[in-house]
Amino acid sequence: MIRIEHLKKEYPNTTPLKDVSTVINDGDVISVIGPSGTGKSTLLRSINMLEVPTSGHIWIDDVEITDPKCDLEQVRNRMGMVFQSFNLFGHMTVIENVMSPPIDLLGMDRQRAYDEGMRLLRAVGLSDKALNYPDELSGGQKQRIAIARTLAMDPDIILMDEPTSALDPTMVGEVQAVIRELAKTGKTLIIVTHEMRFAKSICNRVFFMDEGGIYEDGTPQQIFDAPVGEKTRRFVRGLKVLELDIQNTIYDFLGMQTAIEEYCVKNQMPYRMAKHIHLTFEETVQQNLIAEYEKPDIHVTIEYSEEEETAVYTLDYSGKKYDILSEGNELSVSVLKTTAGDPRYEWDETRKYQNRLVMNIL
Repeated sequence: MIRIEHLKKEYPNTTPLKDVSTVINDGDVISVIGPSGTGKSTLLRSINMLEVPTSGHIWIDDVEITDPKCDLEQVRNRMGMVFQSFNLFGHMTVIENVMSPPIDLLGMDRQRAYDEGMRLLRAVGLSDKALNYPDELSGGQKQRIAIARTLAMDPDIILMDEPTSALDPTMVGEVQAVIRELAKTGKTLIIVTHEMRFAKSICNRVFFMDEGGIYEDGTPQQIFDAPVGEKTRRFVRGLKVLELDIQNTIYDFLGMQTAIEEYCVKNQMPYRMAKHIHLTFEETVQQNLIAEYEKPDIHVTIEYSEEEETAVYTLDYSGKKYDILSEGNELSVSVLKTTAGDPRYEWDETRKYQNRLVMNIL
C-alpha cells in the first residue's frame, strides 16, 4: 500500500504539487490524467523519490520513504519505473539490458538472470531480439524491452510515465498490449497517460490532476462517463473553453469580441459558428444585460468540442430574476433564434449567479 499525506513540491517559479493526499491499495491499476503542467510526472517521480518533496509524507507499507533515515535503495528495489525515453544502455545487447539490474542490484547469478530475462523477452514478444542492440530496434520494441527490464526486478509497484508518448502512432498498440497483460498480474501500476481510451479500459481507478493536486479520484466509469468536477468534464470531453467576466456597464466590448475571435480562430471553428457566437454575445450581454443592470456581474462561458463540432454558450449573471428569452429585447430574441438553439433558462437564488441561460450555438 502507498499512503501519501499533504505532499507538496515546489520549484523557484512553479508549484506543480500543492497538497496531495491519497491511498493506493495493493493491486490498484491507476491511470493519471490531466492537462500538461499539472504535476502528473512530478507525482510519479516523488513516489520513488527521484524528486524530493518540499513537504509532506509518503509511506510504502509501513516504511516512510520521505524520512531522511530511510534506506531508499532497498525501497526502490520494490519499485520499477518505465520512462517515456526508454533509457536503455546502448552498449549492451537487449538481453544484457534486461539481465543487468537483477545482477547488479539483487546479486542474482548470471544463469538465473539470463533464464529469467529470456522468459520476460518472450512475454513481451521480443525473444528473437535478445542479441540485438537498442539502436537496431524500433521505438515500440525499445519500450517493450524497457518494460521487460523493469519486470526483471520483480517489483511490487510499477510506475509508468507516458510510456507511449514518444512512439510513432503505429507502435503504440504493441506497447499497450504488453501493459494490458501486466495489469492482470496483480502488481500495483500507476500510469501517467494521455491516451484516454487506453486509460479507461485498463484501470480500476483514475486520478484527474489539476489545481496542484488530485482534483478528482474515481472509477473509470465515474471519471469518463459521469465526472463530478467541471474541469474533469471539460478535459475528458476534449472541450476548448473561453471564459469572460463583466462587472461594469463600461467594459471593453471590443476587447472581448477580439478575445472571442482569437478563440474561434485558434480552435479552427467553422465560420458560421464563430459568427453566431459573436452575435449571441452581443445580443445577450450588450443589448440586454448591460441595459438591464446598473451593476452587472456576468460570467460568460463558451465550450467548443472539436470532435463533435458543437459549441455551448452559457451565461451566468447575478441580480434580480431576468429571463432574456421572455423579457428581453424583442429584436435580440429574434436574432438569438437564428444563432442559438435549445435555450434553457434557470433561476436559483442559492447560487452566486442566480440567473443562468444555456444555448447551443447553431
